[in-house]
Amino acid sequence: MAVQEQPIDSSYDDDGKPLRTGTLWSCIAHIITAVIGSGVLSLAWSTAQLGWIAGPISLLCFAIVTYISAFLLSDCYRSPDPVTGTRNYSYMDAVRVNLGNTQTWFCGLLQYLSMFGTAIAYVITTATSMRAIQRSNCYHKEGHKAACSYEDTLFMLAFGLVQIVVSQIPNFHNMEWLSVIAAIMSFTYSFIGFGLGFAKVLENGTIKGSIRGVPAANTADKLWLAFEALGDIAFAYPYSLILLEIQDTLKSKPAENKTMKKGSMIAIFITTFFYLCCGCFGYAAFGNETPGNLLTGFGFFEPFWLIDLANACIVLHLIGGYQIYSQPVFAFVERWLGKKYPRSRLINKFYTIKLPLLPPLQLNILRLCFRTAYVAATTAAAMAFPYFNSVLGVLGALNFWPLAIYFPVEMYFVQKKIGAWTRKWIVLRIFSFICLLVTILGLIGSIEGLISAKIG
Repeated sequence: MAVQEQPIDSSYDDDGKPLRTGTLWSCIAHIITAVIGSGVLSLAWSTAQLGWIAGPISLLCFAIVTYISAFLLSDCYRSPDPVTGTRNYSYMDAVRVNLGNTQTWFCGLLQYLSMFGTAIAYVITTATSMRAIQRSNCYHKEGHKAACSYEDTLFMLAFGLVQIVVSQIPNFHNMEWLSVIAAIMSFTYSFIGFGLGFAKVLENGTIKGSIRGVPAANTADKLWLAFEALGDIAFAYPYSLILLEIQDTLKSKPAENKTMKKGSMIAIFITTFFYLCCGCFGYAAFGNETPGNLLTGFGFFEPFWLIDLANACIVLHLIGGYQIYSQPVFAFVERWLGKKYPRSRLINKFYTIKLPLLPPLQLNILRLCFRTAYVAATTAAAMAFPYFNSVLGVLGALNFWPLAIYFPVEMYFVQKKIGAWTRKWIVLRIFSFICLLVTILGLIGSIEGLISAKIG
């Protein structure tokens, strides 16, 4: 086991990069920003499709699976030893070291496709929330039966313009402040959703819903909706896509994997509490009428200012959430082009721009052009497929088994040198197979829902 030499200059880490300063609390903030996103808004609908037994149990099971995934993956940040080994700066780096180049390409394709899809989902959700603010104000002024109808397109374009500017943040290490703000926003709107659902249950004087969930016209339709609900829950939890990027921001004392495991446990506990509250109280409040998006489907009308506040918090949170899932894509493309064309001024030259009241801004032509094109592409895709629940379900299913389960399990086998047909090998294989079945079911249901919505 080779132990890396400590650098003489204390301002640099053992890999020669600037000293990492991330702490347990910044780790939790990054995780919460990544996890509590647009997925939380669909959980009441998902619980409604699954019913009072399967719904809450599914939320708890996905929480346990997410922590197991984070536990396995956090040990892959360094190889071969999880404490003193060489750093793997990204998910793909860890796969390359442990599983080889062939699986690295497969992993990279899925990872960046999923990040791109998550960015699309965030554009859809933000536009829906911005439209909800206008509708809420309109209903308040004109009455709940007024025809308060607005298009999403202008809101998507506005969000895209904001992201073009915010995307010029250099990298993950410069985003701690944005993640803290986004995490506060996510707590705020999750708590508002929980509070409104709880108040609605008290107002109704009864708990709505049933053990079997929302009835459907036939058994096939019921199964499609239940499968889509599993896909939505799968989207709401895992953050394996960016776990190693978050871990790469942490100080090395205590060991990064220990901080990451502790941060994951705390963050998943917090998010699961809010998920259960939002999902269960949303279903209890509206029963069979539970909207697809708890805060924009307008089960709630009053107090209108609180609805507006919740949706404004969603918008602010997703500005940061979009960056959490986009920065790894930016880093990968820019790092690859920088190595391929080391002498290109277009790629490697930076220009300093000083704006009033702001610190100097380092601009790069590649960064400006590529990141602008990326934001434009996600915005255009969101305009083409603005179907909230189905899009989340497809993304959740695509992300869940391969990236949150398969690769972490396979890398764990390699790092820990676990032999075939041992007890631990059998248990993890069964665990992986069950999660594969969930992914297949969620993907089938979500694609069917997406096709139905497009046709309809």
